[in-house]
Amino acid sequence: MSGSAPSESLSPASSREMRLRQPPLPQRRCCQHLDHPRCALQAHCVRRWMPRGGRMRLHDDVTDLCTDILAGLPRSDQRRRGMEYIRGLLLTRGRKSIRNIAAISAEPAAEQALHHFVSDSTWDWMPVRQALTRHVTRVANVSAWVLHPTLIRKAGTHSVGVGRKYSPGLGQSLNAQHAVGLWAATPDFVAPVNWRLHLNEDWLADEHRRRRAAIPDDMVAQSLGACTVETYLELGVAADDLVLVDAREMEAGMVVRRLRASGAPVLIRIPAGLRLVAAGRSAAECAGDLAAAARHSRRPVFGLTANPPVLAGTVAVRLPSTRAHDPLLMVELSAPGGSGPGQLWLTSRGDVGLADLVRLTSLVPRVGHDLEMTGDRVGLRAFTGRSYRGWHRHVTLASAAHTVLAARGCAEPALRRTS
Repeated sequence: MSGSAPSESLSPASSREMRLRQPPLPQRRCCQHLDHPRCALQAHCVRRWMPRGGRMRLHDDVTDLCTDILAGLPRSDQRRRGMEYIRGLLLTRGRKSIRNIAAISAEPAAEQALHHFVSDSTWDWMPVRQALTRHVTRVANVSAWVLHPTLIRKAGTHSVGVGRKYSPGLGQSLNAQHAVGLWAATPDFVAPVNWRLHLNEDWLADEHRRRRAAIPDDMVAQSLGACTVETYLELGVAADDLVLVDAREMEAGMVVRRLRASGAPVLIRIPAGLRLVAAGRSAAECAGDLAAAARHSRRPVFGLTANPPVLAGTVAVRLPSTRAHDPLLMVELSAPGGSGPGQLWLTSRGDVGLADLVRLTSLVPRVGHDLEMTGDRVGLRAFTGRSYRGWHRHVTLASAAHTVLAARGCAEPALRRTS
């Protein structure tokens, strides 16, 4: 109601008459005419949840990023579809299906075109991920790379790689895909730049499932630890920055060996049962036993704001059957008064202060938090297709969308201009 007219509620009869006068909606969504009530729904939601100024800045951010990372795609229509898909992941509310993403486009047959671009097109995702990595390292002072395995819940049995997976955090088995992400990290910014699906023998030995999901012929079964290491190695990032991973649920010794063989400095959370050799000794012992023997030497870590304070104990160690000139430092982190073992971390950077090491360990849970808060917002774990190539292309573009939001929320001076 306008002016000073009193507010009146509609009677059931008049409400019914108004509904009958509305034009009928089509049975299926038509994305060709956004002025139609059904097709305008997504665009209307976007206008409501994001102010106009925010949409304009987001448009500029997406354009700048896509100009940078999609330049290597051979065809202009592929570059255009990539930008549409990334923008759709950022603007579409709710389920990040291709149909919902296409609904905010005014282009005829957008759904069919985007589906072909993600699932059936010929473009290679690895050059896009490499360009995304270069973009992230230019705009953020990347201090570490975090390898983060994650479970992606699925309802059915046809999504590539899906199966019964045990979740240590939940203490139960889930119907899920198992993926590993490589995340660029600073204290104020984390963003994924590479992904691998962990495919087990059940999938790779089944020719029908392989053919249906279009799994490449050269894919072979790997342990979770090997898949995690390959996620880092295949991208070819500079080996100067620290690599972090929680390796308690994988072959921690193998992970340490392979990352160290690549020249990468490491900070790895290890299980108490990992066997290590203390400096000056020849026999290997469990990491938990070594930490317990040195618990009397724990001391508070100064320079932190943690309450209660963090206690740290250190033991110089090496892996069994490795050369003595690659020494490692095992660090136990615990709270005062704790009777059980604390967190056990293994690092090749014994020259880094304990306070800095403790701060770096916080990047691992930070990635998990951002995956839920930002990654799920842009659909990192929401691909509804079934093919291997479609999954990889989707998570590549969703990683780019995540980077846009992460950069917009990053505090200075973690970001710097690229010009």
